[in-house]
Amino acid sequence: MKKIFLIFILMLIIPLKIEAYNLGESAILMEEDTKRILVSKNANKKMLIASTTKIMTAVIAIESGKMNKVVTVTDKVLEAYGSAIYLSIGEKMKLEDMVYGLLMQSGNDAALMIAEYLGGEEKFVNKMNEKAKKIGMENTVFSNPHGLDEKNENYSTAYDMALLMRYANSLSVFKKISGCKKHTVKTGEKTYVWSNKNKLLYTYEYTTAGKTGYTEKANRTLVTSATKDKMNLIVVTLNDGNDFSNHKDLYEYGFNNYEMVKVFDKDKMNLPNKNIYALDDYFYPVTKDEEDLINIDYEIKEKDDYKNNEEVGKAIIKLGNKTIHEEKLFISIKEDNGNFKEKNWFSKLLEKIF
Repeated sequence: MKKIFLIFILMLIIPLKIEAYNLGESAILMEEDTKRILVSKNANKKMLIASTTKIMTAVIAIESGKMNKVVTVTDKVLEAYGSAIYLSIGEKMKLEDMVYGLLMQSGNDAALMIAEYLGGEEKFVNKMNEKAKKIGMENTVFSNPHGLDEKNENYSTAYDMALLMRYANSLSVFKKISGCKKHTVKTGEKTYVWSNKNKLLYTYEYTTAGKTGYTEKANRTLVTSATKDKMNLIVVTLNDGNDFSNHKDLYEYGFNNYEMVKVFDKDKMNLPNKNIYALDDYFYPVTKDEEDLINIDYEIKEKDDYKNNEEVGKAIIKLGNKTIHEEKLFISIKEDNGNFKEKNWFSKLLEKIF
């Protein structure tokens, strides 16, 4: 009995490992700003992604610059099946409102009409794949704008989908729509009142955005984001029947065991020459045990002449032996006919550093 009690206490005080969660087939917990992976399970395995596809569909629509344009529904909508917002042929709706229906209600009819309006489905899918490459989604292929997989399939990985969510969240319009709990739309034919299918928006207070997905072949897929204490986290689960609960558990693990620490302070560089400066501080998610493992190396290039505000090197921030960030360094000097006045003194300084 005492042994069982001891094990229970240890489970309370020791951070949970990935094995402790009954995660689905693939999962990832990523810190959004730094892309640090806090939890990973088969994160690079190519899998069906179902309606989480619509995150990319929304990105293409938002970046089209036509969100305020009115879309007239064509007979293309008849090809849609599964989840829908139930558009009618000839109905007129603003593109922005279609994106609300796309993300909140997972409307496959909305996805088809968005693609049709923005150049046709084939051209639109090409844009989706081009965008995926730019974002760095190396193991992703889109074949349609909705995620249905009976005729053709969309493949990605938990890691790639986290990159997509990271990019999507950089678009304020996406975050606003994806995080909306209720939206009302009036057209000339009907009034729509939509509630978001992402249950985490109602059950987990730190949730900011997300997209659900399901097909029989893909099973449940879910991509969400949450923010607490200046830490922005993303969770992706693929083929996970317990997705909402697992997302909440993973967020709690991240928020309870990591904090955003200023690992590089531009005003406190350990350099004798105060004329060398950096433009930004750098924050990184670390555990308490990791804070003492942060170290910074400086690399400064030696030259005979320096121009004012010239890049002269970099600060290399490391966690143990792993480089986590490189911050550019510049120099502020007084110039005299283009020459560095303190050339001899600075050369001596470089010798001391190295």
